[in-house]
Amino acid sequence: MVADIPLIDLTDLRRAPEASAGQAVVAEIDQACQDFGFFQVVGHGVPEALIARVWRETRAFFALPMADKRKLSRSRENPRGYYDRELTKNQRDRKEVLDFGMEPYPDLPSDHPQNTWPVDGHNRWPEVMPDFRATMGDYFRACDQLGHLLLRAFCQGMGEAPERLAPHFDADHTSFIRLNHYPLGDILSDTEAAAVTPLGDMALHHHSDAGVLTILLQDEIGGLQIFHNDAWIEVTPIPGAFVINVGDMMQVWSNDRYPAALHRVRPIRGAPRYSLPFFMNPSYRTDCAPLPSTLTAAAPHYRSINWGEFRQLRTDGDFADYGKEVQLSDYRLTG
Repeated sequence: MVADIPLIDLTDLRRAPEASAGQAVVAEIDQACQDFGFFQVVGHGVPEALIARVWRETRAFFALPMADKRKLSRSRENPRGYYDRELTKNQRDRKEVLDFGMEPYPDLPSDHPQNTWPVDGHNRWPEVMPDFRATMGDYFRACDQLGHLLLRAFCQGMGEAPERLAPHFDADHTSFIRLNHYPLGDILSDTEAAAVTPLGDMALHHHSDAGVLTILLQDEIGGLQIFHNDAWIEVTPIPGAFVINVGDMMQVWSNDRYPAALHRVRPIRGAPRYSLPFFMNPSYRTDCAPLPSTLTAAAPHYRSINWGEFRQLRTDGDFADYGKEVQLSDYRLTG
């Protein structure tokens, strides 16, 4: 089933956010978040040439010999790097990933606040690919800029000032990019596969994203599905568009006005799939609770959640089977 999720042009929002045309885009975003928790955007301002560079480097990285990729392997202590046995819902996904986060801005002094390193590990880069690091750094900054544009629109849609949440995304924010490769077969050898959690029945199992919002670049293969009106529906790839979805922390801040929709990737057939999500996440210091504007007609639905605590518990569940994967329901208030 094809998803009729909204397609929104951000051009007016980028050029004149406070003008009536820009505010009309805010209203579209607000409605899409309420109805689906998902939408697609064009007119986002990320250059086509940069996107093309990112795709070339992504495909080239996953084509490297396994020994080269595993030199960059992540650990429980450092979640950045390569991994080929990711779990979702305590089931192994049929994919391999590379995660990386913010790096110092090369055109700013080293002591500038934006060059303060976040606290969740260090990046690992393939030495055999000389252009990879610079390309991904450019792309990270482009996604970060787009994320802040969307964050301001989300705030306005909830009745808050545009910059209401900006302080939580200063130099110690924990946003990161994941490069996904979904091969047609198991990336592990038979011997390796026998020693770890078995593959589940999906390329990526159903889940909601833990953070605030996600900016996804997907290829033409498709496979992304969202759960809407009691059915799984396809999100059809649109050339030049990004898929945007609400994360768990935004659901909390909005007091359920913006739901973090369940989504998954169905089994891949015919050709491998690649996708690149940018997960916009706040500082680990951030405590998320329903915003004042969401409490005028309703009681708070959640107790305060510390993002650092929530992220650590979710990350542990993704890296290996360390017990129950934390969910928003664990923090929901009753009565």
